[in-house]
Amino acid sequence: MSSIPSITTYAPGRAELLGNHTDYNEGFVLALAVDRGTTFTGSKREGRAIEIRSRELGKTETVDLDRLAAERVSDWARYTLGVVDQFRRHDLPVGGFTAEISGNLPLGAGLSSSAALENATALFLAKAFGADLAPMQLARLAQKAENDFVGVRCGLLDQIASLMSKAGHVTFIDCRTNEVGHVPLDEKVRVIIANSGVKHALVAGEYNERRASCEAAAHALGVSALRDATSEMLKSRRSELADRIYHRALHVTGENERVLEGCEALRKGEVARFGELMFASHKSSQENFENSCPELDQLVETARKTPGVYGARLSGGGFGGATINLVEAGYEEQVVKALTGAFPGVSCLVTRASDGALACLGKQG
Repeated sequence: MSSIPSITTYAPGRAELLGNHTDYNEGFVLALAVDRGTTFTGSKREGRAIEIRSRELGKTETVDLDRLAAERVSDWARYTLGVVDQFRRHDLPVGGFTAEISGNLPLGAGLSSSAALENATALFLAKAFGADLAPMQLARLAQKAENDFVGVRCGLLDQIASLMSKAGHVTFIDCRTNEVGHVPLDEKVRVIIANSGVKHALVAGEYNERRASCEAAAHALGVSALRDATSEMLKSRRSELADRIYHRALHVTGENERVLEGCEALRKGEVARFGELMFASHKSSQENFENSCPELDQLVETARKTPGVYGARLSGGGFGGATINLVEAGYEEQVVKALTGAFPGVSCLVTRASDGALACLGKQG
């Protein structure tokens, strides 16, 4: 009797290159997939039992598909089982399987290992059980898994960037229409993620305040979201807004404008101009959105003074985490040395704009 074939899928982590806190304001983001990620290897089995193993954690979780509930499973398993739950809820074909999860994404560096795991799971289930899903359907299933099963109210940015990025390009995402495009990135450019090792408390409360301030600004301006406002409009009506709300909104309108200008700069090969926009983005995070911290500021200032760096800024939500640095090829070692020497606990990942999960899947043949 022939054995059931094994299926392997892979999804990379992602980094936000420009466009900070613009996603829930229906704005624009530039992201990229990194060259590390999560691998999901498994095969179908008879019955309704699901067994998943984490190689890195050394843990195994076994559940019955028909008794699947978030409160019954371990936290680490919820990302995978949440996707299984979404397949079941959407009446997509799914059954019992055995799988192992492994990966090489550094934890805590803001590279969205959760979206990588969700995407790798969704691709495995689609291949194993014969579901024909469009890329955006896969992304939405992964997002809903994190929303409903894990309990994190994330947007679609992470899942789209991990799934649909293209090597040698940055991924443009319109967070209102979910339009996805690809803008060429100079082949001589490298990306360095510098993980500060710092995670400040009260991030959820800070995040909620920023979101509420953005919504208040949009309401005061008479627009449905800050996507529909410009920095000039905001400045002309400053007297109508409380100071804090004005500055929060100014960061978002400025970020949307920087993303659009950044796309044009990259299309023209003007990497130095793109780097200036990254530094401007970080300055706005410091002064307007106040979602930076001394450690991230120090990493960005170190990068600014280091030869070979085009631009640097915080990446992700802020309040700790990582910075992203655009660097000329050949300067990687020098930049890593400077960043890791900025203060104790800093670690760096040198990467480049890589293929998303769907392109990687196609290459497996």
